[in-house]
Amino acid sequence: MVHKIYVTYNQVHKLCQNSAERILDDFKPQLMVAIGGGGYVPARILRSFLKRPGSPNIPIQAIGLSLYESLGSDPVEQPGTKVTRTQWLDLSSLEMANLIGKDILIVDEVDDTRTTLEYAVKELEKDVIEAQKKLGRESEKTRFSIFVLHNKDKPKKGQLPEDVVQGRYLAARTVGDEWICYPWEATDIDEHDRLSKEQEKQ
Repeated sequence: MVHKIYVTYNQVHKLCQNSAERILDDFKPQLMVAIGGGGYVPARILRSFLKRPGSPNIPIQAIGLSLYESLGSDPVEQPGTKVTRTQWLDLSSLEMANLIGKDILIVDEVDDTRTTLEYAVKELEKDVIEAQKKLGRESEKTRFSIFVLHNKDKPKKGQLPEDVVQGRYLAARTVGDEWICYPWEATDIDEHDRLSKEQEKQ
């Protein structure tokens, strides 16, 4: 039986709040790329804590990647083997030009097999290089950092660039290889919060 951890909106909020100072100091993001669907809520919460007085809000771009697949009638999804793009930035548009020369924070909810994060970093880097060539802006340095709510302490299938792993990767919490139930996946939020409270008593 899969052991499940129930995470509440309140807990997500605090994980983002507690990570914001380190992100500001170490990553200095000018733009966030949220991986959907799990990265949307953390990115939006994080934006409130990353705002500096007198500075504008950090823009959030969204990409959609799917790795998990539902197997039969089991409500617990299993990691798939192939990353599917469900939404991406338009290479010919202002969206991609906006990434050039920026410090970009990629946000997702969980680093499980690392396959999705590897795909996101590789593909975004590739697209930025292509956009730089098109616009004659090759000299501008674009840097990617990663923030996740939870990193699962397990062997990873995906690989991240060494400079990202060493200095530009932050997980708010490292957990075992357990199934994490996030509040935005809940169909009954009251029951979800009740199960989370029950866990705290154990």
